Amino acid sequence: MKILIADDEKNMRWILGKNLIEENFTVIEASDGEEAFNMFLDEEPDMVILDYRMPKLDGMEVLKRIKTINSKLPVIMITAHGSTDAAVEAMKLGAVDYVSKPFDIDELKLTIFKALNVVKLYKEIDYLKETAGQKFNDKIIGNSRRMQEVFEMVNKVADTNASVLIIGESGTGKEGIAVSLHNKSGRKDKPFITVNCGAIPETLIESELFGYEKGAFTGANSRKLGRFDRAQGGTLFLDEIGEISLPLQVKILRVLQEKEFERVGGTEVIKADVRIVAATNRNLDKMVEKEEFREDLLYRLKVIPIKLPPLRERKEDIPLLVDFFMDKYSREINKSKLYMERDTLELLMNYDFPGNIRELENLIERLMILSSGDSISPSLLPKELVKGAYAAKKDMFMLPEEGINLEQIEESFVKQALELSKGNQTHAAKLLGLSRHALIYRLEKYKLK
Repeated sequence: MKILIADDEKNMRWILGKNLIEENFTVIEASDGEEAFNMFLDEEPDMVILDYRMPKLDGMEVLKRIKTINSKLPVIMITAHGSTDAAVEAMKLGAVDYVSKPFDIDELKLTIFKALNVVKLYKEIDYLKETAGQKFNDKIIGNSRRMQEVFEMVNKVADTNASVLIIGESGTGKEGIAVSLHNKSGRKDKPFITVNCGAIPETLIESELFGYEKGAFTGANSRKLGRFDRAQGGTLFLDEIGEISLPLQVKILRVLQEKEFERVGGTEVIKADVRIVAATNRNLDKMVEKEEFREDLLYRLKVIPIKLPPLRERKEDIPLLVDFFMDKYSREINKSKLYMERDTLELLMNYDFPGNIRELENLIERLMILSSGDSISPSLLPKELVKGAYAAKKDMFMLPEEGINLEQIEESFVKQALELSKGNQTHAAKLLGLSRHALIYRLEKYKLK
């Protein structure tokens, strides 16, 4: 990445440039405001570090001109110590942050990495909104490595008749994956039928699935087609499959093995041209051990297992999801789309969301309804969320009383990231929250390959 440093003090440019080059950034320099603006036009940097006071054009004027041409370019202002008014004005004009002289170089680098990371996330949002229309239609949203692996699996197995078992916590989007499997298959023009196995009483679920014949039981005054009948030629999605009883498991196993079933109270054998996709938030392997779930049925269901990660394990998708839900509810409640303040987004990124995507969606709907301004500030967030976000941030790593060797820990984390990513530097950098250039610097520093 290329960073433009604009400062009339030669020593300041040298110090900043030296430290940024060590982080594998490309650095270009300007000694006055006019030169800075011309270099911005000619060199197209990825970020600008701009001194407030410079000859020919001051930093504020350069900032205004830059933002007129490229409103999304991150600009960090350097101001004199105590110049609060200038800093506030710069932020109003679009600067992502400011630092006051004298400043700590490591804090400045942290500010740079943070700003570039936020900009990167919003670029990904813009890109995906333009290119991933199918993902939005299928209610699957995500650009994280974990979700890309899920998308890849969906694309591989969608156009087959293999049974799929989707595993994931409540609220992770299991039904969205099932819809995507159907829409990408040769069955897409046939029915997609959903059954929530946990929401139907045990006494009714058999007849709901298989239907019944007239006179099968008291009140059965006519034949009723079940979900398997209605799904003929298409896909039957059995949500929360772990909730069904053992006797009913035997009947579903028969459909998977023999491709046939009988209605309740009937003798006619009906052929089942149905692809079964099941989902659960329970550990079916442990249920098998406790004899609560049939092992043979589990094997039949999970010909293709797809594991959906919880939101806390793919937090880089939160900005994308936030933007999607804000678009959705701005249309539903007929309200202009609000701006999510950076501090608010940071709190959302730190929170673990035990309710996963469903909890995030409900939160965004609530914020869109309750907000009376044009932005969503941290003060609008529920207190429990704010407490949880700060607690997660505070307790991420605890410093032992005997202290640590920071370089050893950093080297260890870099090695682990390389192992987890199987040597892929881009993935390893994402795992560490670094740019690829910053990772390469550390690989060279610790002599790692």
